[in-house]
Amino acid sequence: MSRPAELLRRGRAWCLDYLYVARWQIHAFLFPADHRHFLKGTKPGAAPVVLIPGIWETWQFMHPVAERLHAAGHPVHRVKGFGYNHGSVPDMARVVARYLKENDLRNVLLVAHSKGGLIGKYVMTASDQAWRVDRMTAINTPFSGSAYARFAPLRRLRDFSPRNAGLLKLARNLKINHRIASVYSVFDPHIPGGSFLEGAVNVKLDAMGHFRPISDPRLLAIVEAQVAGRS
Repeated sequence: MSRPAELLRRGRAWCLDYLYVARWQIHAFLFPADHRHFLKGTKPGAAPVVLIPGIWETWQFMHPVAERLHAAGHPVHRVKGFGYNHGSVPDMARVVARYLKENDLRNVLLVAHSKGGLIGKYVMTASDQAWRVDRMTAINTPFSGSAYARFAPLRRLRDFSPRNAGLLKLARNLKINHRIASVYSVFDPHIPGGSFLEGAVNVKLDAMGHFRPISDPRLLAIVEAQVAGRS
């Protein structure tokens, strides 16, 4: 494919990505979904799944994931009090840890998008509730940061700079990476360096975008397989 054609393809993917965001933001505002039917699993003994959305996302952004994993038999939880996930990674990790403790969840499978993957790893490495988490599947997570973040006008976005001290400290902790599956798009307009995580199960999806792949049937199949412990 010629370079102009590839740039056009990527530009189209970027536009579709933001249309996906707009759709779910409007949907979440006008038609807030009832998550309670997801809480009861349909398969005896199926491990609980806890969803961790990305920055400024409600849990409804991950509704396609919730539906897929609930259909596979898992009880699926959204974290009460998480809101639009605008707090720092440590602060939001404490919200997740508190939810795990209050609901006495064990052998938890975290499924996270973007910033949610950083929050999940923080829970697994720096929380007194880490023992409750078995493993995590992260979708398009900036484990090594994003080169674009340093130019962001908002501090919460600049936190994803590859030079951020907190991000660097989290990245240096490799001991639990083998319990993480990092699934990421072949082209992510927000994470130009990709989401490869050393020591993890890394799966590159032949799709474009940061947000829109959440509803891609190929990604959903990968997430379901990883949650089930299948490579």
